[in-house]
Amino acid sequence: MVLKIGVIGTGAIGKDHIHRITNTLNGGEIIAVTDVNPEQAEAVVETENLNAEIFKDGHALIQSPNVDAVVVTSWGPTHEEFVLASIAAGKPVFCEKPLATTAEGCKRIVDAEVESGKQLVTVGFMRRYDQGYRALKKTIKENQIGTPLMLHCAHRNQNAPAFHGDMPITDSFVHEIDILRWLLQDDYVSVQVIQPRRTRFANDGMQDSYMILLETKEGIRIDAEVFVNCQYGYDVQCQVVGDTGIANLPEPASVVVRKDAKLSSDILTDWKPRFIDAYDVEIQEWIDATLKGEMNGPSAWDGYVVSVTVDACLEAKNSEKIIPIDLPECPSFYREAKVEV
Repeated sequence: MVLKIGVIGTGAIGKDHIHRITNTLNGGEIIAVTDVNPEQAEAVVETENLNAEIFKDGHALIQSPNVDAVVVTSWGPTHEEFVLASIAAGKPVFCEKPLATTAEGCKRIVDAEVESGKQLVTVGFMRRYDQGYRALKKTIKENQIGTPLMLHCAHRNQNAPAFHGDMPITDSFVHEIDILRWLLQDDYVSVQVIQPRRTRFANDGMQDSYMILLETKEGIRIDAEVFVNCQYGYDVQCQVVGDTGIANLPEPASVVVRKDAKLSSDILTDWKPRFIDAYDVEIQEWIDATLKGEMNGPSAWDGYVVSVTVDACLEAKNSEKIIPIDLPECPSFYREAKVEV
C-alpha cells in the first residue's frame, strides 16, 4: 500500500521532504504539488522526475480525490489555513512548524480537530526523532538517573545573518520548548527571560544571547542558553540532573584526532547535518502511522502549547518579569490518543 501525498510549498524544506520521500523513504509517493511560484513547483517536479500534478493552490490540492495525505511546507502564515482545510477534508496532514503564527490560530486548529472526532495533525518538531534525544528520554524513563531535578541546555548557531527581532526565541528556542516538555512529560508553569551582554555579531540591534529559565508543574528547573551567533559552530546541549545521576545528550559522532600536541574533534557548523537523520525518521514514521490510520507524532495540542509558551517568553522578555504560563487542561481527545515513543 502506498500513501499518495500532496505537498503545499516547494521551497527549501518542501524540496527536502519531496526528495527524501521519493528517493530515501518507503511507502509514500508524491502525486501532487503546489507553490505560490508555479515555476518553482514545475522545477521540483522535473528535477525529481515526479509523476505529479501541479495544482493552482493548496485548497485545490487538498480537495483532490487522488490525494490521501497532505504535507504543509509553505510560508508560516499560511499553515493555519491549509491545516484547517485538511481537517475539514478529513485528510491527515503533516505541518512543519509553526502550526500557526499565533496561539489563537493553534487553538482554532485544536478545536477543529477535536470537533472532527479524529486526530489528523502532526507537527514537524524533528528533535523527537533524533537518536540522541531518544536515548536521553529512554535514560530518564527507565529511572537510570532517578527523579529529574534540573536541566541545563544550550542552543547555539554559528551565525544567523537572516535573524532579526525576536527570532532567537520564536525560531530557535521553540525546539527546546517542545523537546524538553517531551523529555520530561511535564508542562511549564512559568518563564523568565534574562538578556546578558549583547554579542557584537548580532545584526540590526537584535538581542543575542538569552538565558531562559523555565519551571515545570513538578518543580523541575530549566536554564536554557540561546545564542545564535556563537561563531564556533552549531551546538545543541542538554544535561538532565537527577537525584541519583546525571545524563547528557550525546555529542554527534566525530573522529577524535591526536596531532601536534593537541586533541581535537570537529564541530558541526549547520543544523541540517545535525538533524538530517531525524528528518528521515520523522517523515518515515509519519508515513507508516498514516497508512495504519494512526497519529503518533507531535500533535496539534503540542503545537498549541509551544505557541502559548513562546508568547509567555516574549512577555517575560519585554516586561523583565517572571511570567506565568497558563494552559487549559489538555483535552481527553489528545490524552487518550497519545502514543509515547
